[in-house]
Amino acid sequence: MIEILGPVGFLVVVLVAIHSWFGLRIIKRGIIFTDLAIGQIAALGSAISVGLFHAEYLYLWTLGFALIAAALIAFSVQRLRYIEAFIGLVYVLGASGVMIVLSQSPEGMEHFRELLAADILFTSTQSILESTLIYALIGLLLIFVLPRTKGVIYEMLFFTLLAVTVTSSVQLAGVLVVFVLLIAPALIALVQNRFQPYIIALVSGSTFGIAAVTASFYLDLPTGYAIVFFGAFSALTAVLVFDRKKRAD
Repeated sequence: MIEILGPVGFLVVVLVAIHSWFGLRIIKRGIIFTDLAIGQIAALGSAISVGLFHAEYLYLWTLGFALIAAALIAFSVQRLRYIEAFIGLVYVLGASGVMIVLSQSPEGMEHFRELLAADILFTSTQSILESTLIYALIGLLLIFVLPRTKGVIYEMLFFTLLAVTVTSSVQLAGVLVVFVLLIAPALIALVQNRFQPYIIALVSGSTFGIAAVTASFYLDLPTGYAIVFFGAFSALTAVLVFDRKKRAD
């Protein structure tokens, strides 16, 4: 049991650690669906590689499309008035594109389900180590390089690093899991005022993530969708219990 749950539990903590950092900033900036849009466009790149080119250069296709989405959103944040509407249409473009591409593939629907929420329970040790290294490098850039930039350069670097993060995460866990790990821990952290938000995001995300993985192992549930359900349920409960609008005097 520990041979399976140990590595995947470590992976969950790593995923929560990097995604919570982005999630806190995305929620505060009011661009909630940014990660979902980038993830969906990245999934379109993956679908094109699988559906049309027999999965050749899968990572490059996925990363390339994610970077295109990141550039579009960075532009929209700087120049456009209706940012959320624009980002929503980017997501719809990616989602419809995935369905069009995979409709031509015999294994299209199976790949589509994996793109939404993959089974990370049996992720290989090599994949976990490679992803951890990528996230560690991204973390170093977020800590030491990003704060030294501003304006357009800041936006481009922020969304580029988000795109690289989402590219790796979508291949590991799926679009919906990425969205939940970005938003749910951050939202739980932001509806409380007693503790440092990132710490709460890390603890809460790791807790529901590991609980979901454990439940999926013992109850034979789809791991990706279990993480999505546990995360969404935890965040919604936290909002209903702790979040209150201030009443006008």
